[in-house]
Amino acid sequence: MQSDIKFLAGVGPKKAAVFNSELEIFTTEDLLWYLPFRYVDRSSFQKISEIEADTTVQLKGKITRFILEGQKFKERLIGIFTDGDRTMELIWFKSASFIRRTLVADKEYIVFGKATVFNGKINIVHPEIDIFEETASQEASMQAVYSISEKMKKAFITSKMLNKLQRTALEQVKSTITETFPPYIIEQQKLIPFFEALQNIHFPKNTEMLKKAQFRLKFDELFYTQLRILKQKRKQKRTFKGYIFGKVGYYFNTFYNNSLQFELTNAQKRVIKEIRYDLGSGKHTNRLLQGDVGSGKTLVALMIILLAIDNGFQAAFMAPTEILANQHFETLTSFLKNIDLNIKLLTGSTKTKERKLIHAQLESGELHILVGTHALIEDKVQFKNLGLAIIDEQHRFGVAQRAKLWGKNENPPHVLVMTATPIPRTLSMTLYGDLDISVIDELPPGRKLVKTIHSFDSQRLRVFKFMRDEIAKGRQIYVVYPLIQESEKFDYKDLTDGYESITRAFPPPEYLVSIVHGQMKTEEKNRSMELFTSGQAHILVSTTVIEVGVNVPNASIMIIESAEKFGLSQLHQLRGRVGRGAEQSYCILMTSYKLSKNAKKRIEIMVQSNDGFKIAEEDLKLRGPGDIEGTQQSGVAFDFKIANIAQDGAIIQLCSDLINEILDEDVELKSEKNTILLSEFEKRKRVKLNWRIIS
Repeated sequence: MQSDIKFLAGVGPKKAAVFNSELEIFTTEDLLWYLPFRYVDRSSFQKISEIEADTTVQLKGKITRFILEGQKFKERLIGIFTDGDRTMELIWFKSASFIRRTLVADKEYIVFGKATVFNGKINIVHPEIDIFEETASQEASMQAVYSISEKMKKAFITSKMLNKLQRTALEQVKSTITETFPPYIIEQQKLIPFFEALQNIHFPKNTEMLKKAQFRLKFDELFYTQLRILKQKRKQKRTFKGYIFGKVGYYFNTFYNNSLQFELTNAQKRVIKEIRYDLGSGKHTNRLLQGDVGSGKTLVALMIILLAIDNGFQAAFMAPTEILANQHFETLTSFLKNIDLNIKLLTGSTKTKERKLIHAQLESGELHILVGTHALIEDKVQFKNLGLAIIDEQHRFGVAQRAKLWGKNENPPHVLVMTATPIPRTLSMTLYGDLDISVIDELPPGRKLVKTIHSFDSQRLRVFKFMRDEIAKGRQIYVVYPLIQESEKFDYKDLTDGYESITRAFPPPEYLVSIVHGQMKTEEKNRSMELFTSGQAHILVSTTVIEVGVNVPNASIMIIESAEKFGLSQLHQLRGRVGRGAEQSYCILMTSYKLSKNAKKRIEIMVQSNDGFKIAEEDLKLRGPGDIEGTQQSGVAFDFKIANIAQDGAIIQLCSDLINEILDEDVELKSEKNTILLSEFEKRKRVKLNWRIIS
């Protein structure tokens, strides 16, 4: 399996170099895991009379005559093809003379390709063509089709050639391939043997065998991914002792009885109960708290912080941006205004004098709660007794950054990770399989759902009128742009141009328009934000720096320019900035008429649904997941060759249940019946620091 690909018959050094650069195929094993993207049923044929333009067809018949036209390097070959009933043209513009020499008139061929119409006649340009053999067609009714790049085509590596190489590779490794599961799992899950699965993924005998092969290989990938995660989770719970928060004391009770202005939702109560149970168990807590925008995660986090303080510990609350850190600081300070607790904010903007005071109070234990950005993980920041670390919007922090929080006490503090991006269940089982998960799936009572409207650029005047009407009612408006300055590469509305056109449509002194973007100095940004949050500015023109953390209940309209540029998750986050007050709120998605199929689908989903979890499921299907185990967290596909966590939730659940059964009985996989599992687990384990123990 580990033989260099260049030594496989039919490859050689030149083609091997193309395989290396184009597909990262270096060994025979890599080649066997380069899977087809579709299959063609070669057992059924169409008639020429049934062909429709722009469809892929397969025909059986003879070429009655050839016409070779043009001069050298500009030759064209036309083959007059008949299925015995009607005729059509097969056309080759490249290698015409060579193809003419390889084809024989009146011999029976199978022709495969895309039918097109030229001058009113149906033809196929550059068809795949094979000699028809009765036995061969019965033997392999389904033919694998592999994705081929332009560079591969130039090196004469075709899908047909890959077919031959896969057959050679399978023959070569047949005697050395070992089973990846013990007999009891194969029998229990009705799995076909591993080699048979590989064989049928490339050369399926029929559709039933293809399904069995796909299931077997998906099960294989998902099982060992889950095993790694779930084994790690158990090890973590055994290895790390957790500080015990056994007391519900003065601060928690005082806040709950005297400062809480409204009833907690049932979901909030349930989640607090789950986390309290964790914190009293003596085991290290590593929990993900997920809930849609506005579901009350910050309040839950505060109540857990008060629990930590009641038990003699300090708490850290880390946010990814200064805007969000400031927002959390203000929210917590507001909640705690009648309770005598020391809470401070530490960001890049904190002055040296204040910073020194914070450091001193942290080390003495006078400071109970420290809210901040990544400034919290600087080496100078030392706690007296950090017992709880809360990390908001954790996907925005590098894993190595988050890991530094673990070194802030003798034993790692309990970790509560919060995200307002709802995570699909199948993704959370794989991506966060080592975290316990709590979900706030209920919004506070009285919240009105945000109405989402799709508007085209040509309807802008109507949108402006709507904005004026809302401002007249005393409301405020966000206008979000994807870019800061005009880009030649992308034709999207840019912020600087947008700001000018909005100030023309909403001129001072009647209107005040504020602007915020990531390239502004912190002081300027804070000043602009203050104008809007205080209610002085009617409109805030911004990039996505306001995606999370800005809480202005009076803002009732979110206008997203070039909405086709944004992903579903981001659109949903932006929409969550409105709908925080008692009034009806609106999200207006502005786009051009020219929309890709995917963009159109995203806009439709946003208009139809306010359910963050449903949106996250759709987002996963459209975009695919990120890297689950490395420090890189976005834009990287899962290291899966065949499994798809957006579609294979049932298999993920099956694997998870089975693994938990096995580990309950034999956590170290030392029993004789699990020898193969342990061997395969060790073989596939990544030889690098496993960041998954850090939330």
